[in-house]
Amino acid sequence: MTKPAGSQEPQSAVPRAGAAGGGRPANQGPRVAARNRAALVAAAREVFAEQGLNAPLSAVARRAGVGQGSLYRHFADRVALASAVLDENVRDIERAAAEPGAGLPSVLGVVTWHMTRSTAFVDLLRIRGDSAEGRALAARVHSVLARCRPASHGLGADDLMLAVAMVSGAVHGPTPAERERVALRAWRLLGVEVGPLRPPAAAVEG
Repeated sequence: MTKPAGSQEPQSAVPRAGAAGGGRPANQGPRVAARNRAALVAAAREVFAEQGLNAPLSAVARRAGVGQGSLYRHFADRVALASAVLDENVRDIERAAAEPGAGLPSVLGVVTWHMTRSTAFVDLLRIRGDSAEGRALAARVHSVLARCRPASHGLGADDLMLAVAMVSGAVHGPTPAERERVALRAWRLLGVEVGPLRPPAAAVEG
C-alpha cells in the first residue's frame, strides 16, 4: 500500500543511550571510577587479609563486583593494588595515633589487631625492605611509633619496629582469638605494654 506523500516511518521504540526511562545510562565518569576504585580496595583488603598478598586478583574483582579490566584500569599490577590496601592499614594506625589521649600502648593495640587479621599486613612488617612502596609504608609506621613513644620508654623507635616485626613473626593460629593470644604473649615476653587489641575507630563507628 502506498504511503501518503510527506509521511514518515515511525521512530524506533528503542530509547537513545542516556535517555531517561531506559537504555544505557549516561556515562557518570569520575564518580563511577572513584566508586569502583573504592570497591576494589575494600575487596582487596578482605581478600588479602584472608589469603595473603598472593591471592588471585580475579577473586578481588569478583568480590568488588567489577570486571578484571576495571581492576587493571585502576591498578597496573599486584604491587600497586597491595600498596593501596596497605596504605589504608597504615592510615588506620596514623588515625589511632591522632585520637585524643592516644599513647604508645593504644597505638600498638591497633597495630597488633591488624597483625591478627591481615596476613598482608604481617608481610609488610616482615619484608618491608623489599620494595620502595614497602619501605615508604614502614617508614610511616616508624614515624608514628617515634611520636607516640614516651621519652622514658626503654626501646627506641628502631627497636620498636624490630619488636613489631618479631611479634608479627610469632603470630599464628586458626582463629583471630588464638592469634591475639599468641601476639599478647609475645609482647609480654618482650616487656612491652600493649593496650586493648581493637580495630581503628572508623571501623568501630561504621
